[in-house]
Amino acid sequence: MKTRDDLLAFLDAQAIGHSTLDHPPVFRVEEGLEIKAALPGGHTKNLFLKDAKDQLWLISALGETRIDLNRLHPVIGAGRLSFGSEALMLQTLGVTPGSVTAFGLINDSERRVRFVLDAALARADPVNFHPLTNTATTAVSQDGFRAFLAALGVTPLVVDFTAMARVY
Repeated sequence: MKTRDDLLAFLDAQAIGHSTLDHPPVFRVEEGLEIKAALPGGHTKNLFLKDAKDQLWLISALGETRIDLNRLHPVIGAGRLSFGSEALMLQTLGVTPGSVTAFGLINDSERRVRFVLDAALARADPVNFHPLTNTATTAVSQDGFRAFLAALGVTPLVVDFTAMARVY
């Protein structure tokens, strides 16, 4: 599994500008408000899910976005959604609870995880994610984030969570 250092080296190799702020561990969106206040851009919440068909999903949204899992599954073409286990999270994304991040897709070499991106987060610039650990936050531009996904061969499914509709 790739580490924080591996991730940052990957961003460098892809010529994706980034900045990282180290901080005490942050486990929930509502924690670390003073850290977020010091960093411009969109701050994220990330959910690792499994559906009734055993498909894995990663949802990245703005931290304040309300996500109704009971209404989401038909929008994204999933079975009923529930949270994925810690073991499965570690196996596929290389992270533990509290550190879930879109950057974890770097560890999903088998492409088992489908990525859902909040339309509002897709407009934020820059975007801030944990760099595979919840003791830091890494910011990249929206273009840089898209370049990261493209380098991995990941095409996000973009969803407007306010309208609960697929955008693209």
